[in-house]
Amino acid sequence: MNKKLNIFISSVIFAIILWGSISLSDSYYTNIEVKLTLTNFPKGYTTGSQLPKNIKLRVRGEGWRLVSINVGPETEFRVSVSGDSGKQNISLYNYLETNRWLLSDVDIINLYPDSISFYVERTISKKLPVISGLHLEFKPGYGLASEIKINPDSVIVNGPLSHLRSRKEIKTTTMPLGLLDSKTSAEVNLDKIPGYEYSTNMVDVVLDVQRIVDKQFDDISVDVIDIPRGREVVLLPNKVNINIRGGIEILGKLIPEQFHAFVKYQTLVQDTTGSVIPEIILPKNVTLQFAKPDRLRYVIRSF
Repeated sequence: MNKKLNIFISSVIFAIILWGSISLSDSYYTNIEVKLTLTNFPKGYTTGSQLPKNIKLRVRGEGWRLVSINVGPETEFRVSVSGDSGKQNISLYNYLETNRWLLSDVDIINLYPDSISFYVERTISKKLPVISGLHLEFKPGYGLASEIKINPDSVIVNGPLSHLRSRKEIKTTTMPLGLLDSKTSAEVNLDKIPGYEYSTNMVDVVLDVQRIVDKQFDDISVDVIDIPRGREVVLLPNKVNINIRGGIEILGKLIPEQFHAFVKYQTLVQDTTGSVIPEIILPKNVTLQFAKPDRLRYVIRSF
């Protein structure tokens, strides 16, 4: 029984191979995509123009050849800028012969796009800060307790003059990081921009994720600053209670002396309501929720 089963399976496999060999020897039409690559830039020149990453080809060829193209490694359609600078208008049909190694034994019916336009211009170098482009999601009740730390915090960028001259920063990729509830570190690539080269393509990112809570500090003294000679100001009251929000580890280390509340004398002079809102200086990485009282009455005396 086992012998008959083995013979049957072998026969089926042989039939499939035979059918596949016959079928793949026929000609077929198909669409493929290949990476578009510009080569032979003059030294110190590049392009920042937006170009398609891939081009689509309608081709005809034997089945086995088409299969090898689709399942093989990524291929490139190379276009030489021929050492020229300035605006380039190129018909991709002119580069079919130089790319025959890519599609030997295959007839190319058409290309899309069939032409490209771009500028070849001088490059410059510039040091730019790196900022986060990460897409962050936190567990309920959690968030960033301090600024995102990026190392290195800046990179040397080499790119086209017209683009790089006005650029102020470089972003990381928009890699998603979700359900964060503790300090997290990650290696993140810089966002790829046409014609740009970086001194490093990857940075380390540290996210100080903590439970976000509120905390109240009472009896914070309010000072009046810039009082001229011959004047005295009495605030009613002269202390406030403040409620702040931040990471639980950060709030746990704060003391009342780290908060400063004040009112400028000029603000009192310009006031027409009889009360003013005090200004409050907070430690780093916390936010003010509210102060009580939110407005202070005052009396100005002369002597």
